[in-house]
Formats: sequence, C-alpha cells, structure tokens
Amino acid sequence: MKTLKIIIPAVILSLVTSAGVLAAPLELTFGHVGAPGSLFEASANEFARRANAKLGDRATVTAFGSSQLGKDKELMQKLKLGTVDFALPSSVMASVVDEFGVFDMPYLVKDRAHMARIEKEIVWPTLEPILEKKGYKILAVWENGFRNITNNKRPIYKPEDLQDLKLRTPKSVWRVKMFKAYGANPTPLAFSEVFVALQTGTFDGQENPLAQIASGKFQEVQKYLSMTGHVYTPAYVTVGIEHWNKLPADVRQILQTAAQETQAFVYETAAKMEVDLLAELKRGGIQVNDADKEAFIRASKPIYEEFGNSVAGGKALIDKALGLAN
Repeated sequence: MKTLKIIIPAVILSLVTSAGVLAAPLELTFGHVGAPGSLFEASANEFARRANAKLGDRATVTAFGSSQLGKDKELMQKLKLGTVDFALPSSVMASVVDEFGVFDMPYLVKDRAHMARIEKEIVWPTLEPILEKKGYKILAVWENGFRNITNNKRPIYKPEDLQDLKLRTPKSVWRVKMFKAYGANPTPLAFSEVFVALQTGTFDGQENPLAQIASGKFQEVQKYLSMTGHVYTPAYVTVGIEHWNKLPADVRQILQTAAQETQAFVYETAAKMEVDLLAELKRGGIQVNDADKEAFIRASKPIYEEFGNSVAGGKALIDKALGLAN
C-alpha cells in the first residue's frame, strides 16, 4: 500500500507534465551584435514581441544585443551547439558559405525592391540550401543596410582617397579584397571592438550602415563620413538545424512566421533611420560628403571578375542578381 501511495502521485505528475500542464515554457535566446539604438536591436526586439504574442505560454524569446552572447563567429558556433537559439549574421555569412560573398560585390543591390527580387530568386532557391548543408537554416531575411565609410584622415570621394588608409572591415574575405583593390589597408575586427580601435588610432576608419555608425557612436571618434553606399548587406535570422528540429513543430511554425512578418517592419525602420540618422550625425559635427560612385564602380571590376572565377557558380550568381535590378 505504501508503495502504491508513492507510485500513484508520481504517475499522475508524469502524466500532467507530459500533457504540458506543469511543463515550463521554452526559453529561447536571440543573440546579435547590434548596440542600443541600432537597426539590429529594433529588429530583434520587434521579432521577440511578435513571436511572444503568438507563442503565449508555449515559449518566450529574449533578445540579447551588444555581443552579450558572443561576437558573430561565436554566435554561429553557439547555434550549432544549441546554446543560442537565434542569431543575426550579416557579412560574416560569406565566411561560412562562399556563395554568400555575392552580397559583398560593390553596388550589386540597387534598392530594397531589388533585394526583394534577389531574396526570392537567389537566396531561397540557391543560397539557403547550401547553408543548410553547413548545419544552419535561415528563417527570414532582414537588413544590415547600405554601407558608408568613416575615417579620421580625409573625405573619401574616389577610390584613390583610400590609399593606405587603415580600415576596419567585418570578417569577410571579399570585403577585404575589395578595399585592397581600392588601395586601402583593410583588416577584419569584431564590431564590439571597433570604437576603441578607432579611438586609439589602431584604425583610421571603418565602414558600416548609418544605423551601426550612429549606435556605435563612431561619430565621436571620427571626423569624416563619406556616403559611398558601396555595399548593401542583408541580415539573416539564422538557427542551427539540429537544435531547431528539436523544437515542437507548432513553435517552429510560429517563430518562422513571426520572423518573416517582421521583415516589413525592418525595411520601414531602416529607410526611416537612413534619413533621421544622417541628420543626427551631421548635427553631431561629423563632416559628410557624397562620393563619386561611378569611380568606385569602375574600380570594382576586378572584384567581380575574381569572385566569378574563384567561387563555383559565382559569375552566374552575379549575372542573375544584376539581371533582377529592373
């Protein structure tokens, strides 16, 4: 009888737990490198808000910015380990899959409407399946943005103005090659370390979308902002496939839907930030100039040729992307 008294409550507890009555909600973490005020922060927080509203008691998504859960490379590793549930890689994706380097081709993406066509015709049918073979899955395509150059030496009007400039880049072999072709001295560095590197003079300058420049407070340690718009970088809501597939199917469906529905918010917010942040940066005292984009486009031809020749299917990717411009 005593044995039955012990067993019966245990069985009931087991059944109740398996029915989900007492099961604790899943705690899901979203790590990214964006600082407070960045597009990344706004995007990840909006996704968490939408997802949590749909998930109810099933799960909770919490976003952690400013590299709290790791820098880009670390976050990609943690996705595979399952210690982080979502990350928002951008340029670093080209170091995971060579073909993603197509987004490092200068002036490839004309505007967000063009990017939407590239997403539909290239990202989902071609790039995402290649990434899955590496153990990752993209839930949605968001944005990092059009990149511009800041530095402490001189305004940048043409590629030759970059000669010997010590320039920080993200971890992307093609971004490094591009700036070497322009005459600069580029070196990759984690975003979280850029402010101090600029402040101490380790680097003369860096390149980033306005949202990253302003949120990183680079205007406090940089004299010039040159509007080159040399590269448009998407950002990818990314998960590790093995860990992702362990989540309940209904939770996965809610999360993917919320991630894709957040894209419209991301694009709207990014477009507004481009206007508002440029005005804010000017008020902060940084000197702003427009670059000669045609000169940069002419100087970019060798990068297109090298990518087309060295990456399997690279030329076809470039041609298809450019063909979707209109």
